[in-house]
Amino acid sequence: MQSPHGVTASAFRPSVMGRNGMVTAGQALASQAGIQALMAGGNAVDAAIATAAALGVVEPAGSGVGGDGFILIYWAETGEVSAVNATGPAPGAATRERYLADGGIPMKGIRSVSVPGLVDGWLLAHERYGALPLEAVFRPAISLCEDGFPVSHLLANGMQAEHERFAADPYTRAIYTNDGAPICAGGLLRNRDLGTTLGKIAQDGRKTLYEGELAKAIVEFSRARDGLLTEEDLGNYHAHWAEPIHVNYRGYEVYEMPPNSSGHILLQELNVVELFDLQSMGCNTAESIHLMVEAKKLAFADREKYMADPEWVDIPLEGMLSKAYAAQQAERIDLKRAAFDVPAGGPEAHEDTTCFCTADRAGNLVCILQSIQSGFGSSLIAGETGILLNNRMTYWHLEEGHANCLMPGKRVRHTMNPVIITKDGKPLITCGTPGADTQVQTNLQLVTHMLDFGMTPQEAVSAPRWRSLQHPMESTIPHVSSNNLQLEDRLAAEVQEELARRGHELEMVGDWGGPGSAQAIMVHPESGALIGGSDPRRDGYAVGY
Repeated sequence: MQSPHGVTASAFRPSVMGRNGMVTAGQALASQAGIQALMAGGNAVDAAIATAAALGVVEPAGSGVGGDGFILIYWAETGEVSAVNATGPAPGAATRERYLADGGIPMKGIRSVSVPGLVDGWLLAHERYGALPLEAVFRPAISLCEDGFPVSHLLANGMQAEHERFAADPYTRAIYTNDGAPICAGGLLRNRDLGTTLGKIAQDGRKTLYEGELAKAIVEFSRARDGLLTEEDLGNYHAHWAEPIHVNYRGYEVYEMPPNSSGHILLQELNVVELFDLQSMGCNTAESIHLMVEAKKLAFADREKYMADPEWVDIPLEGMLSKAYAAQQAERIDLKRAAFDVPAGGPEAHEDTTCFCTADRAGNLVCILQSIQSGFGSSLIAGETGILLNNRMTYWHLEEGHANCLMPGKRVRHTMNPVIITKDGKPLITCGTPGADTQVQTNLQLVTHMLDFGMTPQEAVSAPRWRSLQHPMESTIPHVSSNNLQLEDRLAAEVQEELARRGHELEMVGDWGGPGSAQAIMVHPESGALIGGSDPRRDGYAVGY
């Protein structure tokens, strides 16, 4: 397909178009759940929550009731973008000293679990914007729990990697194994306990999960395994509305989640890239990739120094997002040579996941990032609730003085960052991806592919992808180090050679081995048609009607 800017782009799949609704998610059955909500008379928020609940069933490695997330909403009636922060804090007993005495934060198990905040965020968004009753919104997910669904190859491989843990625990063994044997691709998986849990939440709301029957079951499960969650941790938690952050990029308004999300990184990257003629550099050339990688390094160094829970740390966010600061940062970029060690700048002072997007005929857009942290979270199901608990505690730093140092009741720094883009106040694009620290890098590629080079959503998510890695930090030192750059093999040989010449240490990852499971929806500016794209690298599909 020839774009308006003369860039030849190819898509592994055709664009999916619809007039009444669109859902793009990391699993086809979850996309269908969202479409069912739309076809039942729901709006984009109903569809998003239906998709969210279904993903916790069919894509359990990435998210679910036991996790947390961020919700970004464009509401056409008001023309406003709003945000829900549904990330839970560290338990009250989760002290730095306790974990240091135990040898650090474990990657798996009950001590890796933080307060699950996601469901309260769903309910908060539904209370304000939902059109369908919760029973109808959760019905597709409950059906998947009760009737079962065929396991994809991707999920089968993930469960195989966790099989030893799953088989050793009675609650995970009953759901994620076939009587102790691995569930192979095509086999059926049922989680009837989770279906019952979703039904209770639909009927009784947040109270049952944070104060009532389900809360008691989670806490009893945690205590029996020497965990830290208490009734107070759950009862005191509340998701909250937050003010989105945004910058203007070449006449488009790009909205992101504020801290404790890392969404500011994408906005900082765009502010820097805007100062260069990206179109003349070309799409996925050595010049444009080099520029974006170097802009990424600058923004990540700032995150390392400044970003944490804003209720605990003063963040110079206004300075970090200013155009003047972007100009200062751009001067630090050598367009001919990769920088190895990048310290934080000095702005003026004034966080496996899943991503999905929904849109409806009225022009409402929703993008949600939700997660239980790494694959299958803690790998523990909380008794007979069917809830797979997160391992979000692993994102904390234990170095005293670090902005993201663990404190009881503090929210950890997150990589999740949903994106909504408007033009002249009208909805245009929503997009996002899972992938930890690569999320804002993939989003930078998606946004520039669509806005600078005229790609459709499917072309943008299918385009060859890169990922810039940095070495683990000595966490009290605010810098990023490393020139390691992963590239998909589909990038031209001359691009690879020139990037290596500029000092990037290349690692090739196969034709489709790049990170993420990107999702995107575009609203046609004239007809209002909805155009969806879903990443062919994973199990995702766009579904419209």
